[in-house]
Amino acid sequence: MEKVQRGNASQFFVAGELCRRGLVAVVTMGNTPNTDVLCSNVEGTKFVHIQVKTFKPKSRTCAVGKKAETDYGKNFIWVLCGLPEIGDDSSPDFFIIPSQVLSKQVSSAHKEWLKGKTPQGTPRKDSDVRTVAIPPNTTYIDWSIEDYRNRWDIIEKLLK
Repeated sequence: MEKVQRGNASQFFVAGELCRRGLVAVVTMGNTPNTDVLCSNVEGTKFVHIQVKTFKPKSRTCAVGKKAETDYGKNFIWVLCGLPEIGDDSSPDFFIIPSQVLSKQVSSAHKEWLKGKTPQGTPRKDSDVRTVAIPPNTTYIDWSIEDYRNRWDIIEKLLK
């Protein structure tokens, strides 16, 4: 599946799950900066912005980009979606992570990564690439996203 198709499918899976839970969710189709899915309570009085990142379930990491180091506030949530390949009838994996948490962890992991050396022994160069380890893998800091697997309650509590 093409990268764009996988990303679009992930956004719709996230929106579908939120709707299934009695919330209102719309996919922005790229028309809203930093928001792939806009979610509200049924009354439309509280909102959450969701940034969706897609990975293949057997991947070691999920690319989130440099903007993941920014804390966008309590009503901004990252959802990392492990979307199975075509022909695999497994359900997607979801990790629902508050911006405050992800920004600290991604920033710390990247700083530790920069302290290392390339395979050739030269210092690593900074870039806009940022990743999050997919369980059971770990990164350069002692943190796992496992505690955020299927934590839809994080979004639900924000919208009560």
